[in-house]
Amino acid sequence: MAYKSDIEIAREAQKKPIQEIGAKIGIESADLLPYGHDKAKVSQSFINSVQDREDGKLILVTAINPTPAGEGKTTTTVGLGDGLNRIGKNAMVCIREASLGPNFGMKGGAAGGGYAQIVPMEEMNLHFTGDFHAITSAHSLLSAMIDNHIYWGNELEIDVRRVVWRRVVDMNDRALRQITASLGGVANGFPREAGFDITVASEVMAILCLAKDLSDLQKRLGDMIVAYRRDRSPVFCRDIKADGAMTVLLKDAMQPNIVQTLENNPAFVHGGPFANIAHGCNSVIATSTALKLTDYVVTEAGFGADLGAEKFMNIKCRKAGLSPSVVVCVATVRAMKMNGGVAKADLGAENVDAVKAGCPNLGRHIENLKSFGVPVVVAINHFVTDTDAEVQAVKDFVAEQGAEAILSRHWELGSEGSADLATKVAELADAGTANFAPIYPDDMSLADKIQTIAKRIYRADEALMDQKIRDQLKLWEQQGYGHLPVCMAKTQYSFSTDPTLRGAPTGFSVPVREVRLSAGAGFIVAVCGEIMTMPGLPRVPSAENIHLNDAGQIEGLF
Repeated sequence: MAYKSDIEIAREAQKKPIQEIGAKIGIESADLLPYGHDKAKVSQSFINSVQDREDGKLILVTAINPTPAGEGKTTTTVGLGDGLNRIGKNAMVCIREASLGPNFGMKGGAAGGGYAQIVPMEEMNLHFTGDFHAITSAHSLLSAMIDNHIYWGNELEIDVRRVVWRRVVDMNDRALRQITASLGGVANGFPREAGFDITVASEVMAILCLAKDLSDLQKRLGDMIVAYRRDRSPVFCRDIKADGAMTVLLKDAMQPNIVQTLENNPAFVHGGPFANIAHGCNSVIATSTALKLTDYVVTEAGFGADLGAEKFMNIKCRKAGLSPSVVVCVATVRAMKMNGGVAKADLGAENVDAVKAGCPNLGRHIENLKSFGVPVVVAINHFVTDTDAEVQAVKDFVAEQGAEAILSRHWELGSEGSADLATKVAELADAGTANFAPIYPDDMSLADKIQTIAKRIYRADEALMDQKIRDQLKLWEQQGYGHLPVCMAKTQYSFSTDPTLRGAPTGFSVPVREVRLSAGAGFIVAVCGEIMTMPGLPRVPSAENIHLNDAGQIEGLF
């Protein structure tokens, strides 16, 4: 049987004017700043006006480690939001914006899939409302002002060998990872080594997603460390006097974007830090505002639970005072078979033994999530090739872990297919049994925080840190940064730092290659293994298949 592509389904969407969508959750037209007919930003004055309301219940959607078989975390997030509305609940969805780099690289776009999508799909995967461009511009302004300060006499006595502020572009471009800047003579400044990260790895992105309001945004921007002097004392963004102008560039980008699902339910799509490089969650301002507007808010955290969910709990919730009521862990029969050793080409054939062999990966995620004190339900994202015996094998395994797995057919049927999942999630949320707590305290040493994540979440024997890294962490503690949480930059494909090591591996170590201080965002980044903060394009990038058809419509974005 042939199924429509995601983009074909998205084109057929019966969208409602964005003012109608806003009215569903009490946002008047005057408080919306429309970008066309189907998307808008929510005004800061409206956000300020709802702060005295009680919060709804926060539901986190996470997943097993991603595989080429696909898991459908965003699809499940959207399907669950629609399902909650179908069973009579007042719910909305909060997800991240898409980065152009992965869209033209591996992913090809999409905001959900099948009949569980957020629209307008094409705009969301391209320029949308310009938030990422604003972040790139603000970041680039600071880059220019740093080198300009050095050129005009270097009053702050910046050591040009210790400029730590890298440039960014929202594209996968491995050629820019390490560059030499300011070549060409006296008029162009002092030559030095530099490099680019992808925009979603920018500290400005992390700050935008963690800031509570514009004044908090400017303070955090000012707190960013951009360079060091010869005596190793830090030079801050506020010393360069760039924080005010950067805030001006980010003023509109700070406002959450409201769009709709295929079933005309409201969704905030705002912010987009990478989950294997940064903290991988949508903005605090979008999530916290949604909690004031609806009874249930469904949000997601990037990649598997070992990355996105861990950072959601230990960074976003800690910093924003959020507390999830339920966690939904997404798994697929196909991914279980891949974890059990089946090649992608052979996933269509029934193989219950392989499903069972792959389930330990899911089991470890369930155990990790429970350790945060939050009830867990597993969503089996249904594929048409799944057999009853394979689905039952997953359900039986999850039951042995003290949780429940529910088959959800939202991709195929929309909210009709996710109603059972929604009913269970609402039941758990309403029971109020969550007793959320991060897995380490603020006052634990930075090195011990890294070890705690490596041992308790990844199940590594230890995190390997040489003396130079340990000394750096101790210095940051002496400078007053010891209370910060840790953001692990690691491959998303495995609990280990080896992307080929699937399942639930043991007997490995986590090598920490370097550590970075994100003083404005408020966390320490531990770069592990071979992870890159500027990804490259694959041998055959998705961009090769993205084009306009004769009708002027976009093809290739899934």
